[in-house]
Amino acid sequence: MKKIYSRKEKGKLLHIINRISEITERTNICTDEQFIQLATMRLNKGKTFSPHKHIWKEQKSNRTIAQESWVVIQGSVCVHLYDLDEKHICDEIIEKGDCSITFEGGHTYTILENDTVVYEYKTGPYYGQKNDKIFINDHRF
Repeated sequence: MKKIYSRKEKGKLLHIINRISEITERTNICTDEQFIQLATMRLNKGKTFSPHKHIWKEQKSNRTIAQESWVVIQGSVCVHLYDLDEKHICDEIIEKGDCSITFEGGHTYTILENDTVVYEYKTGPYYGQKNDKIFINDHRF
């Protein structure tokens, strides 16, 4: 797992890249206080879980941010990652089974292969682009 921290605000985790090859046992990728939650698991045949459902609960804060994760199903993607001040930090290639997670900071994607398929997960509710995003001026795109 590669953790990418802010250069502007030392110690602030902005992004995570998790590789399928790194998945062993159950691992919580995101800390409990993040809005988006992700765990990885490598499981053997016959493993079961107790039947359950999740319950609605009141939140302590009305303050939210849309956090986003992409999981590559087939193909490959270049993830371009940005700091809190919109400065480019790095690029990472994610391939089949890999994922990227953005907690804060910015991102964009370049699809590297035809017929690339991804799952995009994000925290909700979603109130539309103008209420959810600020676009970064990067002359490369």
